[in-house]
Amino acid sequence: MAKKPKPTNDYLATNKKARHDYAILDTFEAGMSLTGTEIKSVRAAKITIGDGFVTIRNGQATLMNVNIASFAEGNQFNVDPMRPRKLLLHKKEITQLAKITQDKGITIVPLKVYLKNGFAKVLIGTAKGKREFDKRNDLKKRDQNREIQRALKNR
Repeated sequence: MAKKPKPTNDYLATNKKARHDYAILDTFEAGMSLTGTEIKSVRAAKITIGDGFVTIRNGQATLMNVNIASFAEGNQFNVDPMRPRKLLLHKKEITQLAKITQDKGITIVPLKVYLKNGFAKVLIGTAKGKREFDKRNDLKKRDQNREIQRALKNR
């Protein structure tokens, strides 16, 4: 009997800018509603989520400003690369996200895109914008931790 391949944590796209610009409060895993040529492009890692955000309207979560490149062999079946994409979440999660985003300064940003059991998933997070001094403090902490790790490694 053939062994199943071990799941890996290979992300197809990550949003490094989100962790720098925002303090992530909570995360949710959501599925994406994609067409056939879009999923082929996602599997080829031709997706950028750097400028993406999530809106909630009429009880539906929508992923905006995410670019999935057109599939090379897709011809007439290709769709607009920047089109809004519906996120697949439970109703309780959508209402929870809607309540959280009512607060001033809270937004929902995509953090990572990955495949799970053959389905494209996006990790979204509720985020609060950081100020400039918060960013500097995070950089200082990261540098201090790096120095500590170097010192411990050299012992």
